[in-house]
Amino acid sequence: MTLHTEPMDAVPLGLLLALACGGSAIALELGYRYGLRRHRKQPEQESSVGTMVGAILALFAFLLAFTFSSAGTRYEARRQAVLDESNAIGTTYLRAQMLHEPQRAASLKLIREYVDVRVEGVRERRIEQTIARSEKLQAALWIEARKEAEAHPTPIAAHYNIALNEMIDIHSTRVHVGITNRVPTAIWLGLFALSLLGMASVGYQSGITGTRRSPVMIVLVLAFASVMCLIADLDRPVSAFVTVSQDAMINLQSSMKP
Repeated sequence: MTLHTEPMDAVPLGLLLALACGGSAIALELGYRYGLRRHRKQPEQESSVGTMVGAILALFAFLLAFTFSSAGTRYEARRQAVLDESNAIGTTYLRAQMLHEPQRAASLKLIREYVDVRVEGVRERRIEQTIARSEKLQAALWIEARKEAEAHPTPIAAHYNIALNEMIDIHSTRVHVGITNRVPTAIWLGLFALSLLGMASVGYQSGITGTRRSPVMIVLVLAFASVMCLIADLDRPVSAFVTVSQDAMINLQSSMKP
């Protein structure tokens, strides 16, 4: 299958942080200069401007919190999917030991290779190759299961097929929650637009008062930009900082070593 990507995936997190900070700083400076010019020509009521600035920042904070919550929920779903897959593979491996030869030996070998592929693929961040190889191994396992069911139509074969089917289904779940289900590009555009509008309005409010630029503005820019980068990291299939623990799969891999 083709790996589903979003336009945001092409932007490294370091560059995203720099762009978010740079864009916000420019918007802040432009808003400040325009506000300062308005203050010199035609003074404006600060209280009315402050109300509008607060509304814009509140809207931006709401959208930021909503997006962060969605990305955090998907992160928890990916973490749970790893545990569910480990349990499903473990059950399949145990039931494969009750198959008849030569399907038993072939199936056990394929399952061990399947786990190795899953663990190493995440560790080396080769997602597309891992998915392709996993699906080939699933097809090979299903062929062995069909041979077992045709040669020995017993309840053991039926129970093994159920476990194998669940293992394949959880693979689809991991692909969906980790790769397909992402923050839409429209929401990212909305975040960036509200970020620029919010920073420009803060600068404008500061300008109409005729005061100097406050150092707190830099903190505000860094805070909002950092949260946006954290959301982007949580949303990516291969995170740079907030990674999903693979301990369950690693422990399963160790227990399968002959």
